Order: sequence, then C-alpha cells, then structure tokens
Amino acid sequence: MSNKFRAGTLAIAVGLALGTAPSFAEENTGAEEVERIAVVGSRSAPRSVAESPVPVDIVGGDELGKSASSDMLDMLQGAVPSFNVRQQPISDAATLIRPVNLRGLSSDSTLILLNGKRRHRASVIAFQGGGVNDGAQGPDISVIPSVALKQVEVLRDGAAAQYGSDAIAGVMNFVLKDDADGGSLSVKHGEYYEGDGTSTIVDGNIGLPFTDDGFVNLSFQLKNADATSRSVQRPDAAALQAAGNSHVPDPAMIWGSPEIKDDITLFANVGLDLGDDKEFYMFGNYSERDAEGGFYYRNPHNRSNVFSIDGGETLLVGDVAQAMGAERTCAVVPANVPNVLDTAEYQAMVADPNCFAMNQIMPGGYTPRFGGNITDTSLVIGTKGEAKSGFLEGWYYDLSGSVGRSASTFILNNTLNPSLGLDTPVDFETGGYTQLEKSFNFDIVKEVEAGFDQPLNVAFGTEWREESFEITAGEESSWKAGPYAAQGFNIGSHGFKGFGPEAQGINTRRSFALYADVEAQVNDDLLLGGALRYEDFTSFGSTLNYKLTAQLSVSDEVSLRASHSTGFRAPTVGQANVVNTATSMVEGELIQSFTAPPTNPLAAFYGGKELEPEESVSYAAGIVYTSGDFFMTADYYNIEVTDRIAQSSQITVEPADYTALEAAGVTNPELISAVTYFANDFDTTTQGIDVVANYSMELFDGDTQWSLAYNWTDTKVDAFNPATTNQGKIDRLEDGIPAHRGTLTMAQSWEDVSMFVRANYFGEYYATHADGTTPEESEVADSAITFDAEISYFYSDSLTFSAGAMNIFDQEAQKLQAANNWSGAIYYESGPFDYNGGYYYVKANYTF
Repeated sequence: MSNKFRAGTLAIAVGLALGTAPSFAEENTGAEEVERIAVVGSRSAPRSVAESPVPVDIVGGDELGKSASSDMLDMLQGAVPSFNVRQQPISDAATLIRPVNLRGLSSDSTLILLNGKRRHRASVIAFQGGGVNDGAQGPDISVIPSVALKQVEVLRDGAAAQYGSDAIAGVMNFVLKDDADGGSLSVKHGEYYEGDGTSTIVDGNIGLPFTDDGFVNLSFQLKNADATSRSVQRPDAAALQAAGNSHVPDPAMIWGSPEIKDDITLFANVGLDLGDDKEFYMFGNYSERDAEGGFYYRNPHNRSNVFSIDGGETLLVGDVAQAMGAERTCAVVPANVPNVLDTAEYQAMVADPNCFAMNQIMPGGYTPRFGGNITDTSLVIGTKGEAKSGFLEGWYYDLSGSVGRSASTFILNNTLNPSLGLDTPVDFETGGYTQLEKSFNFDIVKEVEAGFDQPLNVAFGTEWREESFEITAGEESSWKAGPYAAQGFNIGSHGFKGFGPEAQGINTRRSFALYADVEAQVNDDLLLGGALRYEDFTSFGSTLNYKLTAQLSVSDEVSLRASHSTGFRAPTVGQANVVNTATSMVEGELIQSFTAPPTNPLAAFYGGKELEPEESVSYAAGIVYTSGDFFMTADYYNIEVTDRIAQSSQITVEPADYTALEAAGVTNPELISAVTYFANDFDTTTQGIDVVANYSMELFDGDTQWSLAYNWTDTKVDAFNPATTNQGKIDRLEDGIPAHRGTLTMAQSWEDVSMFVRANYFGEYYATHADGTTPEESEVADSAITFDAEISYFYSDSLTFSAGAMNIFDQEAQKLQAANNWSGAIYYESGPFDYNGGYYYVKANYTF
C-alpha cells in the first residue's frame, strides 16, 4: 500500500462522501502549502489546487475575515468572482435568507458541504429572487461564521455525478477548524457612512483536547445590525401630506437592509483517534436570528380590497347590517379627492355606527413590516478508518449519519385583515416552513495496483436521504375569512396571508444512491478519472449521471485539464408543495399573488403539472501555469440545462375564469389577482471563463501578495414557455448579473503592521426595480469599481487592532430613472454591490 496512506490517522478520508482518501502534500511541505490542499473534486487523494483536474478555489479563514461584512455571503463575493449575491430590501422571505448564485445559475444549483457532508437546505424559498433566483431554495450559508472555518473550497465544475443533486454549478465545502488548543476572541463595530446600519459582532473560537488523542473545537458568533434606509418620500404619499393628511409616515416606504436582532450561531467540531487507524467525528451547529424589514406602502385612497375596489374612485365602505343579511344602507364615499379624511361624506360615514372603512384604523395608509425567526440546526456523526479484517480488509471506509433542520416562523406587523372589519388585529404570526433532512452514507476507497505509474484509486459508496417540507398554520386571524369578505375586503393578513389549516401539512421524499469512481495516474504526465452515479427518488423515479476528467502535464510549469459531465437537480419538496400568498409589484401596481403547488387546482387550471428534475450537460477546459512565486489558472466552462425549474411569472386570474375556478374547488378566486407556480419551463446555456492569479514578492521592505480573479459569464435562454415565462424574466435571467466581474487584491505585511486593498469591478448589467421590466422600470446599468481596505496593528503577539472600510470611496449604486420614482427608492434594488454605500468598522482581536 502507498506510504502516503499510512502517514497519520487524522488525515484518513476527509469525508469519503466527497470521495476523499487520506493524503498529504509533498514531503516536507510547509503549512502555507498544506492550506492549498482541497478534498473536493476528486475521490482520490486530496490534491493541491494546481494538481486538481477540475478548478478549485481555496479561501482561507483568515482571508474571509478581511471583509467589512460579517455575512459569509458578502465575504465569499469578495473572494470568488463567479459568486454573486445582492441585497433584498423588499422581497418577502428572500429578505430573511438571501439567495446566491455561482457561475450564473440559481442558489440551489450549487451543492453546499460542511466538512465534506451535504448541508441541508433552508426552509425559506426566494419567491422574489431577482430573476435568476426566483423560487430558489438553497442552503443558508450566512449562518456559517468565518471564525469557525479553516478554509472554504469552491469547486467550479459540474459535479452531480459525484455528489448528487444540486451540484450543477459546482460545490462549496466549508471546512471547520480542528485545533485542539488555542483560540481567539474578537469584537467588531461599524456603520454605514450615512450613519445607519450600525452593527456589532462578537465572535470567538477555542480548541480543547478530547482525551490525549482528539480535539473539540468550539466557535460562536453574536450579531446585531440596525436597519438602513435609502428612501425618499413617495409622490403619492407626499401629495397626501400636502393635502393635510398628517398620518402618512415619512418615508412611507423604506428601501434598505432589514434589522437583524440576536443573531446567535454556535458551531462544534469533534474528532477522536480510536486507535488501529480509526477515527470518530462529530460536528454540528445551532443558529437563530430575528429579522424584520420593510414592505410596500398601502395608499389609503386606492389600495384594492382594503381601501377601494374601483381603483380609488370611491372608498370601500363596510356595512355591518349587510354582513348580517340585511339590505345595504351605507352611502358612497368619493375617494378621488386630495384627502378623503376631510370630506363630509367620509365624516358622515364614520358617524354612522353601521358603516366603517379601514381608514379609521390606518388613516394615513400603512406599510406592513415583514419579518421572522429563523432557526438552523444540524448534527453529523460518523466513523472512518481502515478496515483490518473481513471482506473489506485494506479498504478505507467512512460511515456517517446526519440530520439538518431549518425552521422559519413568519410575522407581519402593522397591517390588517380587512375582512374582519374594525375588529382586526394589526400584528400577525402568519405561520412557518420547516425543512428537515436526514441522510446515511457509507463510502469505501482503496488503491489498487493496475500497472500504471501509481496505483489506481477505486471508490464505491451509497447514500440514503429523506427530505421533508412542513407548512405550519398561522394564527386564525392571519388567514380567516371574516364577515366582510363578501363585500370585497381582502381575506387574511394583508401583504402576506397566513397559512390556513388547508395549507398545513408535511410532504416527504426519499432517495437512494449508488456510485462508483476511478482515478488513475496513468504516467507522470497524465491523470484520468471517471465517476458514475445512480440515484432513485420516490417522487419522480431514477437518474444516471457520469463524469470524465483529465489532466495533462505539458511541462514542469504548464498543465492542461478538462472535464465533461452530465448532471441533474431534483425539484425540492418545498418547490413541489409550497403555498404562499403575497404582494407583488407589476408595472408599478400592487397585486395579490398566490403561489400554489403545480398540481393545485388553481395552478393546474393555468397549466401547472408535476415537476421533473432539471438535466444538465457540462464541458470545461483549462490551463494551469506555475513559475516560482507566480500561479495562474484559466478555465472555460459551458453548461446546458434543460427543463429548468423556476417560479412562473404572474399569471392573471381573469374574471371570466371565476366560475370555472370555483367549480374546480378554488375558494374566492375574485380576491386573487394572479397565480404563480413552479414549472420546468425553460432551457439555458451558460458559458464563461474564470481566471485566477497569485504572485508573491517583496515590496516596501515587507512581504506583498497580489491576487487577481476574473469571471466572464454569459447565459442564453434557449427555449421557454411564454405562458409562464415572460420576456422580462428572460432579460433578467440573461443579463441580471454582470457579465464581467473581477477583483484585484494587494496584501502587505510588515513586522507590526499589515494591510490590504481590494478593487472590485462590476460590469454592466440589466437593472430592474421591484420586479418591473418595462423601459421606465429598467435599464442597462453602468459598470462600477468599488474599493475595500483594512489596516491592522499587532500591539502584541496576542492583541491586534484593525480599522477598515468597504466601498471606501462611497461609490453610488445605479440610481433609478426619474420616471421610476413612484416607489420612494433611490437605487435599483438589483445591483451587484451594496446600494447602502460606504461602510467603516473597527475591530479588536485577541488570540491565545
């Protein structure tokens, strides 16, 4: 057996679900080189990024900490150019958990791993995900704090044949620290140049021995962040104020980051050498946070089914006697006036105990506050090592079980259930979603002599998974149809209707997978690999996928690599069964949009049908160049995805369909403006180029590290169903993120001081606001460059003080056109960098 497989127990099979076997860097390798070893991308021994047959980025935990943001999503965006994330100011559940995308694909097309084990997805579905992520349900990366991480490995290559569903765009493996001693404690405080968004983050890490042969590594992070506002008063709200309505808030509608309260995260990583080349491991987390953000303003003259049902010509007046079966007696109240509160008709209506309007509770209109509590927990337990007897003698194995749970409880404050009349509460708990995943993995790997320069690496494995999605009903007042529903008043908490008993329930899916993997170092110059995976799902059947990889060393400095694979992404249980009623903005108008399961009678009436998996074909080729202190990779990729799953565009519920819809079992179709559902309704081709370069040198009497990373991504929609996918959505899919992204970082260090400066380039992109895609609501936004910087002073061996800023020169985001100022926003919400502007911070870090 190869000597490298006997070099130490704790290196054995770092997650054989990834297909990794024990490995070490070249002999006498220093610590800096060891950090560049990745376990993703190959089921053979972990390799350096230069020797990997597929492109892998290694982002160290220290590098992640060099960011003004404490959010893992923003940290990764600064380190990985093909990784994109944006702010979500008014986006329903996407405000609570922001979706991301890697290489131009949706967040649930990237598989997330923790210590090599599949991470559960979030319970939140991004109903308003900025085009690319509409309807995506990916894992919540933001709960992972940088203080807990040794490194992040980003595999930029299709890998579903190796790791299963969700790996079409690539794989991100978050590797937890495993130190048995030492630790750190830090405090970070900052705010935006505008004076808002103040945040305080306290985090820490400690390594402890677990007997003489193991470790317990513990990490925590506590974060609080105030909300921001980049808003001006809406024209309609300003007109109401000018007309004497003193109840209108200013600004009436807030565009900004949500308030984050008591965001606590705990991570633990445990390892124990059991002797005889065997190891026990366990890791997991508990995370919880409360978040609350803004929503759309409801005008007190014309908001449909609350204040009016005829576009604001007259006020919607409730008649108590009519609700009890008597004849209607309430008079008409004109609403097409500057201030309806001052009219004689309104005052007479208020004086009549038989009549009412919602203006009596919300005289200046209202803006709901959407928020929730997000809880995320996980636990993985396993054992791995070398089998010393039995039919598996000589094989390295990894046996593990895991469970992950994400629960979201939603609230909607400062709103109404208009159908309840004046008895309505104004704050609601609207129910929640729970995502629960369980899995068992058994993997084996062995080196087999096959006549090549090095032994052939052979791996087999099996995986069982269960995924469930639960909808929990909200409080009765959030979904109840009150006595005034028949008079045209909206049912349920307005803006986000609570989940009723009919929506409550659990849906479950199971899957079983088998895989085989081989990799051969044919000679000193040629590496070949192949993988085959069969997976069977209880919901839609089976799928078979393959992957081929190769790397050719042309010289000591240059190597070529290539890969080809097929892949798939299974529809999530949530996408197949979710129910949601929310407010959307379409061409400047608020509409009540109902998201239904595709087989629901309402969705089925408009073309919904059972979901099938997405399928992909991927090609990639690249070059690696190493010369002294200079290292560069350049990789081209091409990903064809057919039957892509996404939330449909809003389909208008026509009055002519009301009778047929009621006959199909749809209740109160007249109160639903539009319906959306998930569908396999378009195909895309995404291609791109990634360039990564690093160079070390001595400059200014210190050590200097230059890092350049560049990405070009181009997505084309090859086919789509115009009944469910409109042209505006096509434009956002193709051009909603910049085609060109780049970062250039200079890190400088001396004996007592270190610093870094990073330039971030964002190319042109298709900018939209509030999902509007008309010429007045969208445009091609200009490219921009932002700069980040930080300087650190090492006061002692243990204590470091730092100060820095993100977007240090306060580069403005793309401003809205003058014709698009109806919403009270200043900037397009779809921008690729933070529209809040510059942010500065100070930090103190103590290590021991």
